[in-house]
Amino acid sequence: MGDIYIYMLVALAVLAAADLVVGVSNDAVNFLNSAIGSKAVSFKTIMIVASLGVALGALSSSGMMEVARKGIFNPGEFMFDEIMIIFMAVMLTDILLLDFFNTLGLPTSTTVSIVFELLGASVSVAIIKITADKNQSILDLGNYINNEKAIEIILGILLSVVVAFSVGAIIQFVSRLLLSFNFNKKPKVYGAVFSGFAITSIMYFILIKGIKNATFMSDVVKDFISHNPWAIIGIGFFVFTCLSLLVMVTLKTNIYKIIIIVGTFALAVAFAGNDLVNFIGVPIAAFNSYEAWSVTNILPQHFPMLALTEPVQTKPYLLLIAGIIMVLTLWFSSKARSVVKTSVDLSRQDEGQERFEPNFLSRSIVRYSIAISDGFNNILPNSYKQKIESQFKKAVISPLVKKEDLPAFDLVRAAVNLMVASVLISIATSMKLPLSTTYVTFMVAMGTSLADRAWGSESAVYRVAGVLNVIGGWFFTALSAFVAAAIMALILYYGRGYALTALLTIAAILLVRNSISHSKKAKEQKAEDSLKKAESSSTQGVIVESAHNIANVVKRGNKIYNSAIDGLATHNLKSLKKNKSNINKLSNEIEELRDNIFYFIKKLDEPSANASNFYITILSLLQDFTQSLEYISNVSYKHVNNNHKKLKFTQIKELKEVDIVLNEVLEKTKVSFNSHSFEEIGLVLSKKQQVFKILNDKIQKQVERTRTEESSPKNTTLYFSILLETKDLLKATMTLLEEYYKAHDATVEPATIKE
Repeated sequence: MGDIYIYMLVALAVLAAADLVVGVSNDAVNFLNSAIGSKAVSFKTIMIVASLGVALGALSSSGMMEVARKGIFNPGEFMFDEIMIIFMAVMLTDILLLDFFNTLGLPTSTTVSIVFELLGASVSVAIIKITADKNQSILDLGNYINNEKAIEIILGILLSVVVAFSVGAIIQFVSRLLLSFNFNKKPKVYGAVFSGFAITSIMYFILIKGIKNATFMSDVVKDFISHNPWAIIGIGFFVFTCLSLLVMVTLKTNIYKIIIIVGTFALAVAFAGNDLVNFIGVPIAAFNSYEAWSVTNILPQHFPMLALTEPVQTKPYLLLIAGIIMVLTLWFSSKARSVVKTSVDLSRQDEGQERFEPNFLSRSIVRYSIAISDGFNNILPNSYKQKIESQFKKAVISPLVKKEDLPAFDLVRAAVNLMVASVLISIATSMKLPLSTTYVTFMVAMGTSLADRAWGSESAVYRVAGVLNVIGGWFFTALSAFVAAAIMALILYYGRGYALTALLTIAAILLVRNSISHSKKAKEQKAEDSLKKAESSSTQGVIVESAHNIANVVKRGNKIYNSAIDGLATHNLKSLKKNKSNINKLSNEIEELRDNIFYFIKKLDEPSANASNFYITILSLLQDFTQSLEYISNVSYKHVNNNHKKLKFTQIKELKEVDIVLNEVLEKTKVSFNSHSFEEIGLVLSKKQQVFKILNDKIQKQVERTRTEESSPKNTTLYFSILLETKDLLKATMTLLEEYYKAHDATVEPATIKE
């Protein structure tokens, strides 16, 4: 009889290891985004510091397993077999849900996931028990759920969103008023005092949130920490302020970098110490349940799980194994870096390519916020406004520095992010108010970026839309976690071993598929066909440098045109849909190059206006090229998707003839640009009239067919549309070639911007 439960324990152990990998991929953003975004120290140093913090935090997390055991439901109301079903449903749902969000590159809360999964699964099993017992009604559901604790956790999470954002914005505004963007030029005592506040807060966070509950801490030390918080804060502030001043004066060290290193370590400790329960709490609770039941002779359907209400100490070797898995994930997970990138992008100081599209709500929030801000500014005296403006004046950055090499935000903001998150979580913990580390760290970062005027008129609607998307994702997590876990529990309750095997197989397939898909996308982003931003400072330099882009656009455009014609010929809807995706990707890359024009021109020397004019013209022609391809792809897909008649054999034959001629032109163009043989462009241009004559002949033939024999208006419209857009495509191509042919001078050495 116990075989099924041993099977479940093995499955839970495997799921726990996988959940650790998925969970760390999601939560790495909590303690990495500030250090990575500020570029305070090398990425390798950040990872080493974070790894040490994660390892220490994992070993100090023994006392955090109560949420999984009795925080959401009343274990005494459930039998052993029901508890095991609840735990299996929770773990299956958790790993699939977190992996889904990680694949999208969105940070979500593992705390929210585990809480609502436990709630959903326990409610599902409780309802099954209630419906099977004639003496109970749905009103008795409250007996099964730990309502008080569940509501406390949910309210704490909701409140943390507003508090973290508001406090982060206020503290960053005050810090910037005191230190400004030129903080390195301020008196050293300013930095020492700031460091004293920051490191004291961070160290207090480690003691209260982290190692206070570690098994290796003596009771005397724990009591002193618990009963003397203000003494620790006061002494810590004085000591750390003096040490910081000494380090700055004698060692000439940048104190803000030290704050960021210490803060990264502290948040890593806290993450592992607090959130480890989200990944291994349920499997350990299941193991404890099995231990309690296995020593009895009671049937699993009749053994109440009162044992889960008792305190438990997790075995240190389990925590060590979990810590090792977390550290390895931190180093090798590409998804972890994807999630970090979302958070850093949304809080960066400068404008750039935005990852989220604005919506009605984001536009409304920005519009009303501007109105409120203007009203507040009208109240302030001019002298105060001038003083504030001077403190928020950004430091001058050399135009020779590449935009991608700049930090997303400066050291002060990174330090404030770490400090505020530490203080908020420590205060909440001392009040026994559970919080999501993801909620706090992310919303603090958003608040500080708003206060730092990172959300300017050029980017505000995009940033707000991004925040709304992420927050919406968290709430979607709660709803989907509850529903999915409830369904999982229902399936397992009635399907038992067969259902468990089927669900584990489906989970494995989905995880492998998502992993392959994510790896494929990562490779696509690094593909050699991707377009590159110009860095040259002369026309000849831009010609040579952008040859790579032209060759790749022509190569990919040729494939897209060919696929559109083939898809129409075979009425292949799947192929045409994929073709639409390919042209959209190419269009977005060219749009990104156009967005970079501002930064390209800023880097140019004054005499290099010709280079900028040439570059702008080329990008405009590339955009015309892709717009024609986009139109051809869209009308082809629409025609087949609407189940219109196939093109006639004669029409398909003529389009293939055009495709062959176009393929020859584009192939020779690609070879010319790849080999930098710009003189050979003249050979392609010499065929210009011949190609246009072929197109005009095809159009004339279709006109004659329409007058005499054509009976399908849709076919006629589609055929004319493709031929006319092909003419536009060729015009853009030939104009592009002419620009290069006229501007290229092999006797002039290309000049590039020096690093």
